[in-house]
Amino acid sequence: MKVEVENTSGQLLGVTAEVVDWRLEPHPQVPTEDDRVHVHYRFDGADEVSRPAVDVCAVDRNRVALGCQTVYSSGGWPEQFDEWLVVEHPEQVAGVLLIPNDQSFDRPTCERDVKDGGGIHPPEPARRGDQL
Repeated sequence: MKVEVENTSGQLLGVTAEVVDWRLEPHPQVPTEDDRVHVHYRFDGADEVSRPAVDVCAVDRNRVALGCQTVYSSGGWPEQFDEWLVVEHPEQVAGVLLIPNDQSFDRPTCERDVKDGGGIHPPEPARRGDQL
């Protein structure tokens, strides 16, 4: 799955994020715990300044999020990374989705910016139970 990352105004950033592979397996540091979702992903077109971030979510067959994590690009080169998602019921995982909204924006609060709360914000990060 590949998505084009967009900013808070819905404009494309010229960056793509892609799930290269995923599988259920024990985490090597805690092999006695339940399986986790091991996701391999990559960003193309990111630079070292912007470092966009997207949410990666394990979903069930109805596209309900079972577990999500925000992942960041590392800079200006296409490289493959991995992340381990913890889900309550690994046997329910049917796929992995990327949410294309750039989550790298620092969210000022109304207390820090009383005029407009920091302006436009990206949507809240995806959470377990969200229908995607």
